[in-house]
Amino acid sequence: MDSITAHQLTKRYDETLALDSLDLSIPDGSVYGFLGPNGAGKSTTMRLLTGLATPTSGEATVAGVPTTDRSQLIDHIGLLPEEPPIHDELTAREQLTYAAGLRELSEPQPRIQQLLDRVALAEDADTRIDTYSTGMRQKTAFLQAVLHEPDVLFLDEPTSGLDPRAARTIREFIDELSDGGTTIFLSTHILPVVDEHADTVGVLSDGKLVAEGAPAELKRRVDAESSDKSLEDVFLEVTETAPDEEL
Repeated sequence: MDSITAHQLTKRYDETLALDSLDLSIPDGSVYGFLGPNGAGKSTTMRLLTGLATPTSGEATVAGVPTTDRSQLIDHIGLLPEEPPIHDELTAREQLTYAAGLRELSEPQPRIQQLLDRVALAEDADTRIDTYSTGMRQKTAFLQAVLHEPDVLFLDEPTSGLDPRAARTIREFIDELSDGGTTIFLSTHILPVVDEHADTVGVLSDGKLVAEGAPAELKRRVDAESSDKSLEDVFLEVTETAPDEEL
């Protein structure tokens, strides 16, 4: 079964076509790496799939729920946006408790403590967020996104601002979630993360999906004669290809 589907999903802002007829079929429990240069339409796609924007045309579902039904959708999704909604005057524990209250989670404190321990944030959990480093803020926001154990998790640059050890912890967490059946929609500019963790990669350019497939498959399609292509090579080549010359 597909956790995320999109059919001819299109978004136009006045005269700007931000997303052009996107089709997606992302299976349950898979990791989908979503790549593209700045301005390609990645943020627009994330907003459409999480119900934060309404499509100009086309349709999409997430966890079987139409994305236009945000009141139902929010029960099934977690979202880590590029600028996470956390409150500087709270501590990490208070922020997560607040988020648990909004979702009406029953007895959330054991889960919160488990998550804080998981990302090595427990020692600072009762210190105000406005004293946190960028990495500590990012870990708090990530925990907020996974607190309610969503069916589908949308991540925008999840390792941004993290030191190598913390980044590895988050990457391991992503694998664990996927192994447990959570579908991950991962948007990042850190291509090795996608290469290592994604089952399928989609590359967006000028609002159009110009390439899609498993990382190894995309490398072969770009250059069948070479076995040492990197995902960066693929990305650079396909984003320089005109949209009507899709791979």
